[in-house]
Amino acid sequence: MDEALLSLREISMHFGGLKALDKVSFDLREGEILGLIGPNGAGKTTCFNTVSGVYRPTSGEIRFRGTRTDGLPPHRMAALGIGRTFQIVRPFPNLTVLENVIVAAGLNCYGKLIPSCRPWKGRKTREEAMEILARVGLDSQAEQKAGLLPLGNLRRLELARALALKPHLLLLDESFSGLRHEEIAQQEELVRKTRESGISILLIEHNMRVAMGLCDRLVVLDHGMKLAEGKPESIRNNPEVIRAYLGKGGSANAS
Repeated sequence: MDEALLSLREISMHFGGLKALDKVSFDLREGEILGLIGPNGAGKTTCFNTVSGVYRPTSGEIRFRGTRTDGLPPHRMAALGIGRTFQIVRPFPNLTVLENVIVAAGLNCYGKLIPSCRPWKGRKTREEAMEILARVGLDSQAEQKAGLLPLGNLRRLELARALALKPHLLLLDESFSGLRHEEIAQQEELVRKTRESGISILLIEHNMRVAMGLCDRLVVLDHGMKLAEGKPESIRNNPEVIRAYLGKGGSANAS
């Protein structure tokens, strides 16, 4: 778990005069769950967007599996092995749960004339999609319209769609947001099983109990700058982190 899968070096992202990220550097190792925490406006989602290709950084360098990737578009990053979920889940509501996963599984065919003309719901693809749905506990709802799912199952579907890309690295953007206590426990178990399957994870999470219990290490952002980095116990006891995020006596939520 010592080899860096993802490396950010001095990443800055400016929007006019606003410095959303200011020389942020960290590594994510193979097989690791790394948490990115901080309040709203700290730069967490902007950081995700530079890693996944939504934004080209103003300066700095990003390397994924040894290859420089800053500036590559999202579809190229997905093809290289980076999957992502979003805080606001937007499936194709009129497609079934199964069809939503099949669409994601077809990424490598899009943009290529001959592969894109093949049947998109072939037997092999359907079988692979059903296997993924079984992993996230949605196989019994495969034929249900995605737009009818409650939030907890939508979060599972979002994870299934990301897994359909066969990623080496999974970016989870507040995938516990809005979930009930029992749903949070189920989602935590899914994330752990995903890591056990060989997929490394970078996650944004506002729920400090979840972040502290799930992550191997944490990176703390404050106004676009890295405030601290380390294991959960060291972050929990870091005076600057306590002052900036947890308040006096601590809190269960970093928002």
